[in-house]
Amino acid sequence: MAKNHHVIFTKRPGVNGEPAEDNFGYEECDYPCDPQNNEVLLKTLYLSVDPAMRCRLNEETGVTYIGPFQIGDRIGGFGGIGVVVKSACPAFQEGDVVHAGFNWQWAKYFLETPRELFQLGKIDSSLVNGKVSLYLSILSLTSGLTSYLGVKEKGHVIPGANQTMVVSGAAGACGSLAGQIGKLEGCSSVVGTCGSSEKCQFLTKELGFDSAINYKTQDVSSELQRVCPTGVDVYFDNVGGDLSNIIIQQMNADSHVVLCGQIAVYNKDVPYPPPIPEEVQKTLRDKNITRDRYLVLNYPDKFESGMKQLVQWTLQGKLKVRETIAEGLEHAGKAFVSMMKGGNIGKQLVHVGDS
Repeated sequence: MAKNHHVIFTKRPGVNGEPAEDNFGYEECDYPCDPQNNEVLLKTLYLSVDPAMRCRLNEETGVTYIGPFQIGDRIGGFGGIGVVVKSACPAFQEGDVVHAGFNWQWAKYFLETPRELFQLGKIDSSLVNGKVSLYLSILSLTSGLTSYLGVKEKGHVIPGANQTMVVSGAAGACGSLAGQIGKLEGCSSVVGTCGSSEKCQFLTKELGFDSAINYKTQDVSSELQRVCPTGVDVYFDNVGGDLSNIIIQQMNADSHVVLCGQIAVYNKDVPYPPPIPEEVQKTLRDKNITRDRYLVLNYPDKFESGMKQLVQWTLQGKLKVRETIAEGLEHAGKAFVSMMKGGNIGKQLVHVGDS
């Protein structure tokens, strides 16, 4: 009998506390029984590590579509890749490499029914030149589809309209894709904000952003005026907080905020979307700027067409990605903590095993 290990939730960081490695425990656990009644036995290859998991560490998540972890629970992430070890489901055979966008357990081996794993599907390695991790970093619900549908449904990009897009958290999983997608959809200029010179270089030299601003070392307001002389038309907001308040103040009339994430306040006890200062609210009202909450799960009818477009751009080499990969399931908690502090460039993944 093979050994098995999983990651459990050991204690809460507190609604105003930063996550720490000791919020997660790595333990040996039972190897699953043989699958029954349409179950599949999966061996994990890669885990997706996402900021949205932060709310599950609190007693209340503040959202309706996911609940909080309970102490002692096995962690369940937003996506994963695995290989079918055994199957009692006719749709999946031993050796199939599969991916899912929701409810992937942080365990080396686990039993699941395909309907409980959001969009469990077989991986076509030819679409990613054999690099199956791209199914989490580009061709995924939490990264690729979130970025693509955010730009398409909330950005209101008009080809030829000379629009400028600003992306915060631009070197992260969603931001790095959203900026590229903005360009592909027709923005004339794309500017990213991030927290290091290395990330700025990544954006401009590798991804084709027109400019990058290091919010830790540069004056964001003056730099925005310099690189966005005609103002900001689309803001893909992954960060929130003071940085977003500065950017919104430089947006044009009838422009649009894509409210994708607010990682700057994920460790604070505030509602989502978090409140913003009165002067920023006045700017939104006076300039008729849209700032609607965005959730990719509200667009299931767009998933198929969105995925086709992402696949096409990936095969054409028009979408580029960087992956930050932690080695070993035992380091999954550490990877999450690092990501929440900006330690990743591109998508944060954990490599658990090989097929």
